Amino acid sequence: MALAIVHSRALNGVAAPEVSVETHLASGLPAFTLVGLPDTEVKESRDRVRAAIVNSGFDFPQKRITVNLAPADLPKDSGRFDLPIALGILAASGQIPGRALTDLEFAGELSLSGELRPVRGVLAMALGSADCPRSLVLPTASAAEAALAGGRPIMGATSLPQVCAHLHGRETLSETLAPRPTITAESPDLRDVRGQMQAKRALEIAACGEHSLLLTGPPGTGKSMLAGRLAGLMPELDADTARTSAALLSLAGQFDPQRFGRRPFRAPHHTASAVALVGGGSPPRPGEISLAHGGVLFLDELPEFDRRVLESLREPLESGHIHIARAARQALFPARFQLVAAMNPCPCGYLGDPSGRCRCTPDQVSRYRSKLSGPFLDRIDLFVEVPTPPSSVLQAPPEGDSSAVVRERVSVAQVVQRERQGVGNAQLDSVGITSHCALADTARDLLNRAAERFGLSARAMHRTLRVARSIADLAGSPHIETPHLAEAIQFRRVARG
Repeated sequence: MALAIVHSRALNGVAAPEVSVETHLASGLPAFTLVGLPDTEVKESRDRVRAAIVNSGFDFPQKRITVNLAPADLPKDSGRFDLPIALGILAASGQIPGRALTDLEFAGELSLSGELRPVRGVLAMALGSADCPRSLVLPTASAAEAALAGGRPIMGATSLPQVCAHLHGRETLSETLAPRPTITAESPDLRDVRGQMQAKRALEIAACGEHSLLLTGPPGTGKSMLAGRLAGLMPELDADTARTSAALLSLAGQFDPQRFGRRPFRAPHHTASAVALVGGGSPPRPGEISLAHGGVLFLDELPEFDRRVLESLREPLESGHIHIARAARQALFPARFQLVAAMNPCPCGYLGDPSGRCRCTPDQVSRYRSKLSGPFLDRIDLFVEVPTPPSSVLQAPPEGDSSAVVRERVSVAQVVQRERQGVGNAQLDSVGITSHCALADTARDLLNRAAERFGLSARAMHRTLRVARSIADLAGSPHIETPHLAEAIQFRRVARG
């Protein structure tokens, strides 16, 4: 058989378009030509495939070999095409039966000895092709990850000879089952944070409605401790969100199957670029906001981030996704993350401290705070001051509810939200706000007075109503009462006061 076709998958964002690896052997001087818009990694597969075939005990045909990765206009990257290219050459040269390739898809990088190495993005490949009837053959080290997608069978192999033995019928590759996540240590407990009762309350509200949060206070007051405990206040991810989050981490090569279903917590350094934060590159890769999908994105020392980097977060905070457009390629990545940020009140960090050690001038404070634009701050729901606690509080026994108790209240409130409107309160659109955030006359007057006094924009008013709806849900109230709205305004007032 001089022509063989092997099925595989490429990656385009989180999509996994099908790729047909067509191999043709022709008479003439020995040559190995690879076409179909391959990048450098794919072009280098020629040398890996040649060595792997020879070292696995097969004959490398001394003919004119042409391998076409179709469709030709779809860019191909990474070493995942090594295995299908090798199988195509072996099938075209008659060393393995071509008929056995029909009901299978293959992906995997080959070592020079013929061993199969893991490849990134296999979970995205499995999710993107869940409706395909063909089984997927992957390196053993990647098969468990892909099995989490469910649906079609996933088979793992350790080497090229093992795959060929399966195709010959001499050995059968067993189906890989999805691993069970290991029982890991609990997240840090909210009760371990001494004092800061208002900040703890804000964390509970943020967890309930999936609201964004900004913590402001001097160094050492517990802002990072509080942010690190937010994910532990939220219930487990639903199955669809867990798979999407895992697929995004898989694209970045950072997914651990044993942590499947746990909410991600991403904390990039303030020197991170816009591409690192929102994604990009060629081919486009997910950034920190997508890797935090379904979880928490923590930005410490917020004003130290480049202003253009922070401005790039504005659209994803509203839409829940990021569209990366480049001249040659475009990609759409989910980015439904919960933003938690922390900052000092001034460059030295001690503005308003009772000790009076702040020496920052008003101009320095103004320049420091002006790094955060009004449109960016408008997209934050809760503003919380985290003051320095007295030493007596730090030495007192822990007080307040534990993370487990708070998580139970949050879970009950989130069930109410899903049954009422299908989404979290932070995701309510204008129609949903009108339907589910109606106010009595007294509460409406209070909101109007607050908007005039604090100069709230229409977006800020909507976010205040969403926060009030979460406070009402935590209280078990079907309607937003005046005390619920007053508390929501208090968390917004800090940004303007």
